[in-house]
Amino acid sequence: MLKHYETVFILTPVLSQSQVEETVKKFQDFLKENASKIDHYESWGLKKLAYPIDKKKSGYYELLQFHVDEKTASKNIVSDLELQFKRDERVLRFLSVNLDKYALEYAEKRRQKIKSNQ
Repeated sequence: MLKHYETVFILTPVLSQSQVEETVKKFQDFLKENASKIDHYESWGLKKLAYPIDKKKSGYYELLQFHVDEKTASKNIVSDLELQFKRDERVLRFLSVNLDKYALEYAEKRRQKIKSNQ
């Protein structure tokens, strides 16, 4: 049985573009090492925050969609990923959600719409 997840995280705005890419790659590699497969990745870029976090008014928004086979992966992959987020000082905030079948359909439609606009 596959479990699908979506994680959005915000990186500090003081990073250069190469540092942002390096940070995202770190989390992608962590997921791959723990028997997860990344379905989709999006960089939403530098956006203004709704409220200041650590005296910062903007941040780099990143989206990762991935799935895990429950039989082969560790039971706590999301909590392990969130622990990695907490340990990294470049991450301001993060949110991980389990996608149900309706959210999965919506995510797929969204991906197709993005591809068609490019």
